[in-house]
Amino acid sequence: MTPTPMDIPPTNLARLNEIESSATAEAAMVLFDSLPAVQLDTMLGSWRGSDLKTGHPLEGMLESLGWHGKRFGGPEDVHPLVFEKSGGELFSVNPSMIPVSFIIRHARLFRKSGMARLLKNFVRILGTNKPKARLRMTEFRGVLTTTMIYDTLPINDIFRMVDQDTLVGVMDLRGANEPFMFVLRREGAG
Repeated sequence: MTPTPMDIPPTNLARLNEIESSATAEAAMVLFDSLPAVQLDTMLGSWRGSDLKTGHPLEGMLESLGWHGKRFGGPEDVHPLVFEKSGGELFSVNPSMIPVSFIIRHARLFRKSGMARLLKNFVRILGTNKPKARLRMTEFRGVLTTTMIYDTLPINDIFRMVDQDTLVGVMDLRGANEPFMFVLRREGAG
């Protein structure tokens, strides 16, 4: 008997595409938990980031400020926040200067256009050429996978593999009630 399209399970990428623009945090975590671990060497290179839309208070904030993604030169050479200037030039930001918990608590204030413009200008002065995070293998939700550990913030970004060029990340922030989730797509792929 030949399997019908209904009998063939969807690929991880198809499952991500189904929920990427709108999902509950629970549905996004079900997808995350079903994905395989990421090995350290998979992370090397530059990655374009986008929110996984789950209704988290940070949703849309980084992108509105010009967040481009992340860059991994090696386990000790991680640029966790890469932003894009209006002309397309990329620059790394020192995350230790960003009051993440404060921004989450007051997300509505930062969504106002005047405040968003002010914050976008503020981000531009936080540029750095130095790496501000490291990669390590850690266990999260029962799976040993690559985790990006910020040097000076109580934040770990944990990754699972959709495919060789697509990752789902969970930002695990101490004290947060729910995880912020995002997608990374390898630059220059396909």
